[in-house]
Amino acid sequence: MTQEVYHSTDPLHLESGEVLREFDLAYTTYGQLNSEKSNVIWVIHALTGDANAAEWWNGLIGEDKFFDPANHFIICANLLGSCYGSTNPFSENPANGEPYFYNFPQVTTRDLAASLERLRIELAIDQIHTLIGGSLGGQVGLEWAVTLGQKLKNAVILASTSKSSPWVIGFNETQRMAIESDSTWGECHELAGIKGLETARAIAMLTYRHPDDLLIKQSENDEKLDGFRAASYLRYQGKKLANRFNALSYWTLSKAMDSHDLGRNRGGIAAAIGSIEARVLAIGVNSDLLFLPKEAQYISQKAKRGTYKEINSTAGHDAFLIEFEQLAYLLKSYYLEN
Repeated sequence: MTQEVYHSTDPLHLESGEVLREFDLAYTTYGQLNSEKSNVIWVIHALTGDANAAEWWNGLIGEDKFFDPANHFIICANLLGSCYGSTNPFSENPANGEPYFYNFPQVTTRDLAASLERLRIELAIDQIHTLIGGSLGGQVGLEWAVTLGQKLKNAVILASTSKSSPWVIGFNETQRMAIESDSTWGECHELAGIKGLETARAIAMLTYRHPDDLLIKQSENDEKLDGFRAASYLRYQGKKLANRFNALSYWTLSKAMDSHDLGRNRGGIAAAIGSIEARVLAIGVNSDLLFLPKEAQYISQKAKRGTYKEINSTAGHDAFLIEFEQLAYLLKSYYLEN
């Protein structure tokens, strides 16, 4: 495993009209390029993920796993705006030498894809065998797949969508409202909005799971009046994220998710999906209440060479991070078919 930081001094012009004069992308690689340079697997993480894909996707990436560094050159970059080494709201603004804080520019999924393209060019990677990402990572992956053209062979889009629905935007907005309600929001330090972030994560967890999953894992037989396991579970998840993330990065990336519209300035969503040259595997989760299976099905239907497969799980949206055996099986069957 190798961890590095790519620094770009070439300004990145954003969809908002704002400009990032320079930026960093922290990235991790596993394995080596083969002589044909045909074994590149590019992973894009979800909302609060990082570049260490073999840690949070350890059932899929690693020795003797589906994506094995012995056979593949695997790369994962921390998305722009995230707090794991890439340029984010706490980074120095070169215009004044101070942290951006609340002046960090708005970034979209298309902007995030554009920054990854800069890294691809820097690394002289001419061909990506498989681009794979889930949720926000799938949205960024779709954006990038449109512009990569024949430089991409396979796009694997997990539990994601071609345009964020009002349902997704609504849940994201309630989470940001929770952050705004924190009395420290607006202050310029890394703990600003942290209690609000705990609440935001608790709300998010209800969208990442399915009611049946909570019923299975959080039910109890005691005839209680208070102190329920489900309540403790959500509070624990909130604190867990707050210990490793920050409210400003969460705000930035949830806004990027809201912005996602593959068809913007491209003649509509169907036309944009249809312009993707790569084979597209869209994988839905039967119990996903956030990004519905029919949204993944639509991606496969509108792609030139699209395939749809489905994970069956009670886990809901998070199943793409949990159901490793199913995911490996679906990927294996897809590659055998193609």
